[in-house]
Amino acid sequence: MMKLWQKDYHVLREIEGFTVGRDREMDLYLAPFDILGSLAHIRMLCETGLLDEPDFALLDNALKELYREAVAGHVRIEEGVEDIHSQVELMLTRSLGEAGKKIHSGRSRNDQVLVDLRLYFRSEIQVVAELMKGLFDQLQELSQTHKDTLMPGYTHFQVAMPSSFGLWFGAYAESLADDLLVLHSAFQIANQNPLGSAAGYGSSFPLRRRRTTELLGFSDLSYNTVNAQMGRGKTELFLAFALAALGQTMGKMAMDIVLFLNQNFGFISFPDALTTGSSIMPHKKNPDVFELIRARCNMLQALPAQVAQLTTNLPSGYHRDFQLLKEMIFPALESAKACLRIAAFSLGYIEIKEGLLDDPRYLYLFSVEEVNRRVLEGIPFRDAYREIGAAIAAGEFNPDRRVVHTHEGSIGNLCNAEIKAKWDRIFGTFGFDKIEHCLRELAEG
Repeated sequence: MMKLWQKDYHVLREIEGFTVGRDREMDLYLAPFDILGSLAHIRMLCETGLLDEPDFALLDNALKELYREAVAGHVRIEEGVEDIHSQVELMLTRSLGEAGKKIHSGRSRNDQVLVDLRLYFRSEIQVVAELMKGLFDQLQELSQTHKDTLMPGYTHFQVAMPSSFGLWFGAYAESLADDLLVLHSAFQIANQNPLGSAAGYGSSFPLRRRRTTELLGFSDLSYNTVNAQMGRGKTELFLAFALAALGQTMGKMAMDIVLFLNQNFGFISFPDALTTGSSIMPHKKNPDVFELIRARCNMLQALPAQVAQLTTNLPSGYHRDFQLLKEMIFPALESAKACLRIAAFSLGYIEIKEGLLDDPRYLYLFSVEEVNRRVLEGIPFRDAYREIGAAIAAGEFNPDRRVVHTHEGSIGNLCNAEIKAKWDRIFGTFGFDKIEHCLRELAEG
């Protein structure tokens, strides 16, 4: 097995298998980003005089070709090769000879992994944010379409006050905007360049860390080299919190949908193709999609605790424990993306039931409306409350079923435009276009 750190002694196969674990599998996610980091590193080395022009030209061309293969999914880690970093260096050395061995000057595998992870997280956050936008737009459209369709609102699982589907859909849209704020915080942490921190204590090479920061489109440096290494685990924790926030929103929405689809509620339905049946009950329309979204999102909400437990009480410096973070975070990102895609797709087919509040079971939803009407007519609140309570107790409550709410964020004033403006403000601060431009210049220029 080829290793960048290989010495002259043999490591037992059992030890090797245990320590490598699933790292080779997880590293395939990092292949394009490892190559991008190397492209920036060699350009900086050349500009600094640490790599001569002919070798740089050879390495630059070879890495760009490898990058195209990695993006297409054609790069594989060969049997006996430890990780993607070793694989890339092996492929370069095979094709370029001695020049291929020069890409590791001035860096450690530690900061190589760090920059790979941050580039990967940054890219994944962009995908998640764009998928969130798709779901956000879908929810806003549904909110506007059904703004006048009333539904019961609940507290303590008891019928409480009138609500509307416009209000309900809009609530989850705005909750996604709040989740985007948390995701943006994780993005800002990931968008700092650790390259050049080496094993955590810098390098005696006269590196230009600001240059690799510029080439890779990072917003800033992770300046202190020890802190750059301490970012391993902390970056993942911030991202875990962002995924957990998203999971909380989507899991709650999925639970609502499962309830509302139940026959005892009967608020919504979906075409048969979006539900599953029973092996013995021909009438069943099971909400498996949303049950699985709920389950996956519960797992996302547990993610910060997993990350924190794995990294708790580790001192500064690198520890092999960090390797297992990939096995937590990478699948979680895939799960979050899958939930966002299927939720947006399924909501495109949701069917809303009209006239729900005509059912006598929802009569008492209007008690607060009646109390408020009397207050607006000049009756003190406590007196109005007592009068309506007495009418309900005597079975004489016969309310006006009109709902007139006008304040910001209420049934009659959803503020969808303002919520959209909030989303756009947050989304616009990521700066994805600038990053894409930098990476395109690096990989294609």
